[in-house]
Amino acid sequence: MKELLDGVWTWSVFDEARQVDFNGHLVDTGAGRALVDPVPWTPEDEAALERLGPPTEVILTNKDHRRAAARARERFGAAVLVHALDRPLLDLDPDRTFEDGDLLAGALRVVHLPGQKSPGEVALHWPARRLLLLGDALWGKPAGRLTMLPDAKYADPAAARRGLQRLADLEVDAILVGDGAPLLGGAGQALRDTLAALAR
Repeated sequence: MKELLDGVWTWSVFDEARQVDFNGHLVDTGAGRALVDPVPWTPEDEAALERLGPPTEVILTNKDHRRAAARARERFGAAVLVHALDRPLLDLDPDRTFEDGDLLAGALRVVHLPGQKSPGEVALHWPARRLLLLGDALWGKPAGRLTMLPDAKYADPAAARRGLQRLADLEVDAILVGDGAPLLGGAGQALRDTLAALAR
């Protein structure tokens, strides 16, 4: 468990098949503490979570990022949240659903990204901190860059690329990803460059 930014921590599990880190995040907005796409954690990570203050919510950015959500609910009593479109596709009964534009944990604005691998794929934007959290919408691989998943993962790759353009108007200084390496510097420019390339 390491602190990436003030009030934002991460821990990772390395996936051998994809040669990439799968990341979980703890975000303390001051109004709430949320786990975003939590991966399995070690006893040391669990002790850190206890020390920092147990999370009250588990936010899933898509149906495939349930990861250790059930364990987090059992261990901490945290409510599991997912976009309404992914609820029937999740192999876990969530406690609540959310929609585009909803505010979670008191500060994280939901940005629904249509056309993605998961119909309920979302990004979470913390405007005051200019922070963006992504699930499978874009990977941080290779380090310092943002990339889409292979076209074979989408029913309509062109629609997926169009859906990502909803991120273009967000003010961003840092991007945390569910898979790959975070962008803590130059993230806004990296996002603009990626979206411009995808729009061609």
